[in-house]
Amino acid sequence: MKIKTTLAVIALTLAPTMSFAYCSGDKMKQETAASCVAGATWDEAKGACVINPTS
Repeated sequence: MKIKTTLAVIALTLAPTMSFAYCSGDKMKQETAASCVAGATWDEAKGACVINPTS
C-alpha cells in the first residue's frame, strides 16, 4: 500500500511539469527570419521563408 501511495504522489507531482513542458502553444511552431536557410528570406505575407530570386 505504501508503494502505491508513493507512486501516486510521484505521478501527481510530475503531471503538471510534463504538461507544461509539452504545452508551449504555437511558440514551438513559429518560424522566424532567424531560422531561414541561407539563400532564403522571410516573407511576411506568406509567413514563411522563401527562396531569394537569382535574376
